Amino acid sequence: MEHISPSRRDSLMTTTSSKTSSQRSYDRSLSTGGRSSSEISSGGGDSKPREIILRSFSPHIAVFASTDAEELVRLKGIYGGFRGLLRPFGESIQGRVVVRDSVGASRAWDDFGIHIDELGEKSSASYLGEGQATRRSKREGSTERAWNGVGHRPTDQGNLSSRLDEVLDRYSRLVEAEKSSPPGLDSKNVPANPLPESRPQYYELYLRKLLSTRRMVPYETLSQPVACMIAISSQNTTPIETLRELYSETRQGARSVPDWAGNEYLRYYVLIHDEEHDDITRSTALYEQMKRHFGLHCHLLRLRTSECVPTDDDSIRLPPCDWLSPEEELIELQRQENETDVEDYQQFIFESDGAAIRTFLREMVTQSIVPFMEARVIAWNDQVASRRRGISGRFMSLSKRWTGFGGSRSSLSGPANTSGSSGSNYDSSNELYPPDSPEAIMRRLADYALMLRDWKLSHSIYDLLRSDFSADKAWWYYAAANEMAAVSLLLNLDGPSFRGKTDSFELVDQLLDVATYSYMTRCASPYGTIRCLTVALELLRSRGGLGAESAAKWGARLLELTVLSPRAQTLTVERLALCFGSQNGVGRMNWASRRRKAAMWSMFASEQWLSLQSPISAQGALDMATPAYRSGIDGAGDNVFTAMSDFLADLQLDIKKKMSLPANAQEPNGDALHHVESTDEESVKVDAQAHQRVPSKVEIPGFTHSQVGNLLAAASPAGIVRHEEDEFV
Repeated sequence: MEHISPSRRDSLMTTTSSKTSSQRSYDRSLSTGGRSSSEISSGGGDSKPREIILRSFSPHIAVFASTDAEELVRLKGIYGGFRGLLRPFGESIQGRVVVRDSVGASRAWDDFGIHIDELGEKSSASYLGEGQATRRSKREGSTERAWNGVGHRPTDQGNLSSRLDEVLDRYSRLVEAEKSSPPGLDSKNVPANPLPESRPQYYELYLRKLLSTRRMVPYETLSQPVACMIAISSQNTTPIETLRELYSETRQGARSVPDWAGNEYLRYYVLIHDEEHDDITRSTALYEQMKRHFGLHCHLLRLRTSECVPTDDDSIRLPPCDWLSPEEELIELQRQENETDVEDYQQFIFESDGAAIRTFLREMVTQSIVPFMEARVIAWNDQVASRRRGISGRFMSLSKRWTGFGGSRSSLSGPANTSGSSGSNYDSSNELYPPDSPEAIMRRLADYALMLRDWKLSHSIYDLLRSDFSADKAWWYYAAANEMAAVSLLLNLDGPSFRGKTDSFELVDQLLDVATYSYMTRCASPYGTIRCLTVALELLRSRGGLGAESAAKWGARLLELTVLSPRAQTLTVERLALCFGSQNGVGRMNWASRRRKAAMWSMFASEQWLSLQSPISAQGALDMATPAYRSGIDGAGDNVFTAMSDFLADLQLDIKKKMSLPANAQEPNGDALHHVESTDEESVKVDAQAHQRVPSKVEIPGFTHSQVGNLLAAASPAGIVRHEEDEFV
């Protein structure tokens, strides 16, 4: 980033932002499905990021449909097959879902959802990164598909960052094209009614895309399937045999999950009835036969096979899908741009089909998936975790750690894997635990409890596993356990309050520090670091008070690591401004408030947005910074922030140039920036004071020392820099 001294700002480029013609994709991806329940509301600020984080921990359900079932959906004109038809409805289950925790207490959630994936999609070789799909050599006589950690290595992280930044760039251009268009302009490329509040939604888009990149890996089971829907249509000539073949494919076929993930997930059987061509009596008889062969986890889904068009009386638009990965988002954007008409891109279904799908998904979740997960949590907690919590379990863990006495901890499988340390179940050559080892089961228990929102139980299991993973030097598992221990602790609103309790924040700081160090140094996983600190920043900020201050500290730490893309870095800088801005002062003088510090970070964000050719976003950040310095009026009626007023005026001028607006045009916020004139001698004096009086230890991530000196000099009254290093580090 070039020097940002006011004397050099007239030399900035005046190129205008480009426009795109896919405004309908902007409206789709900035929309959000469902509403957050009152149980997850927080008092520390907006709860939308917290709701997004909560939805990211929804159970994953795999789909495996027969050829005839996929053909039936194709006739309906739905892009993405059977999974594409169900996926938008699964993100928000209709009605309230009642979940029981480990102690038997029930709680109803009105924002419960599921993520629907194709079976084997998240464990495909394409995810491992080009040139890294080759597995390590298999142990002799073993059929296990190994994993060597390449899924989150720097090569794959670079691809992920580039795809995510490309999505942000394309939507940023949509925002600029929409906001820079004159109101009321009705054309093909620019909508007539621009959205007034797009910057918060732009960050929510980034947060969703970041969390939607979670892949199937051995060290966490959050993305491993909880259940698999096996679907056939009523047109199948051998339905029972086809269902058995599909079941076998889920265990040993090419699309089955890797061996380290295990196959102990629920199978749910679906019969799709063609309302227009098949006999419902025959389909009902077949459905009863399915229940006799495969149990009660079955459903008869009645759909119309004809394609729905907008002119039909009972047509409804297929809901947008919010949880698309960056790769899927880019494909979707390209598909939208290839369509010449909006109606050609939008998909419609019959209202009766939508009602049938909502009923089907609700029945599957409330009667099969949630009870299955609750039963597994109770069984694993009683059979595995309780032994580990007991005195004998702790003694055996200490004996194995220090003396090697006690042998393997595995009591649920055959011979223990001895490729790791003495008495350990950890396979150090493949960097994983066997799926039936106590460590893997307890990790699955903690993840299931987290998805069921039993945060107290999940935190206790994560905390219990940390010592085992550290002793085995299982660094991927250790980093993930520390990350989720901090996240589950921050999600537990029913736990001890974080307001005014520094010891609680110290515990969170310790967990985040260990997770960050392990991800960066031991695992070389920038993605893990970004995900960990971004989620922690939002959860801490939602706590308010000391939580917002701690969130700002970890946000600055994330910037210092220099792992963010340019746009992600700018969005993080804006979140730091919100963290400081949410801290209220005390007394009539509003002591200990962080208004000026919030304004300073907003100013940094405005400068970075401008360098990214996003003048609209730069203007929004500048509007956040301006009031703090416009109100600095002394008793004589003069503005004490003379230098800062000059700097902000120059920044406003550059933004207008980038927006291709006349210099004397009215500002978007309708209020002209108060500009206090100063002589050249005063400017020289201010610059000299800035370079002489700025403390040498003041550092701001992403900025040089000279840039910091100019900004801090301008941010202080009359150009005098106060020696408050802790406020700017």
